[in-house]
Amino acid sequence: MASFISDFGLIWYLKELNKQEFMKFKDFLIQEILELKLKQISWTEVKKASQEDLANLLLKCYGENQAWDMTFKILQKINRKDLTERARRKTADVVDSSHIGLTDSGNPKLYRDHLKKKLTHVFSKVFNATIQDFIKETLIQDDFNTFENFLISKGTGKKPHMVFLKGMAGIGKTLMLKNLMLAWSKGLVFQNKFSYTFYFCCQDVKQLKTASLAELISREWPSPSAPIAEILSQPEKLLFIIDSLEGIECDMSEQESELCDNYTEKQPVNILMSSLLRRKMLPESSFLIAATHETFEKIEDRIQCTEVKTATAFNEESIKICFHRLFQDRNRAQEAFSLVRKNVQLFTVCQAPLVCWMVATCLKKEIEKGRNPVSICRRITSLYTTHIFNSFIPQSAQYPSKKSQDQLQGLCSLAAEGMWTDTFVFGVEALRRNGIMDSDIPTLLDIGMLGKIRELENSYIFLHPSVQEVCAAIFYLLKSHVDHPSQDVKSIETVLFMFLKKVKTQWIFLGCFIFGLLQKSEQEKLEEFFGHQLSQKIQHKLHQCLKTLNNNAELQEQIDGMKLFSCLFEMEDEAFLVKAINCMQQINFVAKNYSDFIVSAYCLKHCSTLKKVSFSTYNVLNEEVDQRHMEKLLICWNDICSVFGKSKDIQVLQVKDTHFSEPAIQILYESLKCPSFTLNKLVANNVYFSGDNHVFFEMIQNCSLQYLDLSCSFLSHSQVKLLGDVLNQAECNIEKLV
Repeated sequence: MASFISDFGLIWYLKELNKQEFMKFKDFLIQEILELKLKQISWTEVKKASQEDLANLLLKCYGENQAWDMTFKILQKINRKDLTERARRKTADVVDSSHIGLTDSGNPKLYRDHLKKKLTHVFSKVFNATIQDFIKETLIQDDFNTFENFLISKGTGKKPHMVFLKGMAGIGKTLMLKNLMLAWSKGLVFQNKFSYTFYFCCQDVKQLKTASLAELISREWPSPSAPIAEILSQPEKLLFIIDSLEGIECDMSEQESELCDNYTEKQPVNILMSSLLRRKMLPESSFLIAATHETFEKIEDRIQCTEVKTATAFNEESIKICFHRLFQDRNRAQEAFSLVRKNVQLFTVCQAPLVCWMVATCLKKEIEKGRNPVSICRRITSLYTTHIFNSFIPQSAQYPSKKSQDQLQGLCSLAAEGMWTDTFVFGVEALRRNGIMDSDIPTLLDIGMLGKIRELENSYIFLHPSVQEVCAAIFYLLKSHVDHPSQDVKSIETVLFMFLKKVKTQWIFLGCFIFGLLQKSEQEKLEEFFGHQLSQKIQHKLHQCLKTLNNNAELQEQIDGMKLFSCLFEMEDEAFLVKAINCMQQINFVAKNYSDFIVSAYCLKHCSTLKKVSFSTYNVLNEEVDQRHMEKLLICWNDICSVFGKSKDIQVLQVKDTHFSEPAIQILYESLKCPSFTLNKLVANNVYFSGDNHVFFEMIQNCSLQYLDLSCSFLSHSQVKLLGDVLNQAECNIEKLV
């Protein structure tokens, strides 16, 4: 059974135990160790250990075989026969797949063996030893169930699967998918379902410019000549995993006639991907697609998904465990974790395991140096820059060396080029072009700023996509784009508008980091590190950019309000905020969570120039959360709605995809009922009201309202009656109802 446990880990089994069972397990474990006269481990250590800690302790002290044998025996003793039976069954499955499975011979077995060998190599060391150990300790151990459920869609019957896995950049989607491929290659998941699974990363595919599906498959094959006809002869037995869809310009907007159904015909790679995902080519096959939330939003109405899943990594408990593991000192760990927990934005980015490691490590170093960590938890930019500067300054030194300054400057230049060329994996030539010499690479690997991709010779990645973004932002404060060795790198003005218009969906934080770096304390940190004063023109340039929005309704329509709010929030300069936000006459934003509410409230309570407001809040205002959280949420909501009191010229209000609680609609009503408020058009699309709420209907009695659109909104029988009563009143001036 050891081969099975090495694949899936003891942790899954221990996590299936409730608190009482886990304590019993520990008691039996100590007895077992004494009976077998094994090397003893401290009872205190066992007693304090979590499931993860205990599993790691057993494997470390006794090895896989002995650890699993003891675990199996104890599970029987505490009467968890369901777990022992599952282990037996899965072990049998492993044996079956290696001896008498579906793919016991021929090309399918050849491909599985190749894939297993390749992926085992992929999971070898990428980052420095400290980071690599952290990744091994904190990877989600319960991936097995996740994998088995990936392609079980509700109500699809025999319909081919198309599952979309969405998640923030760097959350761990790629690692999860490669783990899935490895599990499949070992015969542990999707047994009897797929003869072949092929993994295409769009970051790699886009380098080809043009390709056929046959070529893409051949690139994955162990020998130069792949048996394409045989592979594609049973398309229903194929699974295509398409990763990082945001890395390719593929918006699925092509005409049907532009798509291709010939797997041997070369096509531009975006057309090829569209042809696959829109079911023109191999419609009987199954697909698992991974991309960011932003990419999904762009194409969700153009592809027919059988299921949409959200990739999650660290929850609150996982983040807390990470801090305690890295700090070891319990009090300091709790102090640092509490700081992160209070900052919603920082806590959100910590859900990505590598960012969590970075944040915890950064706070640990600050505390060890005797510094107060509170100031760097103010905004996420501050924590990122502190980590980066600490990485380049030895613990014993106060200032960086000239070499360190040059290395970081080269890294920032490389990052900027990557953002513009949509590149996240870099070859040696790209490093050299940006001033990073071969002799610099070991240092950058050692301090964890870069990792080395083992499957590609001499290819490197940043610690995390967000680290690449902050380095790219630093470039713009150090140099002008005209000084960059690549002509692909454009001006800071172009960056701003492309970020605000979400032209490049893979730019998650770039604009926010640029604004965050303009904060006074960040400017001082940059000047101290690089030893010279930075240009003071950047802030003026950004303000001039925002001023061009004035009286340009078409351009304002394209601006994503939440992106603008996030930039201004990160900058933390109220004077600049007031000038910038009041360049807008219309705003369109989507607040998907509490963090978005905080950021929106921070900006909108200073705005007085709006004529049109459009927003969505999904289910945030009607979630079942504890009272304290809801109180904080409603305070933010009140600040957001205060814009209606400050901007008295708002003519149009559009509410989309929102579920209001009674307190939330009451706050909105109180903000809109000012006698001098002259709302002319109210649009409520796909809006729900909790309870038999009459407040909304009082709201539409505003005598200035002439246009009312309630399309796709759910109204109860009593609400329809209320609406009829309002429309029949003499003072009602509504001329058009949709």
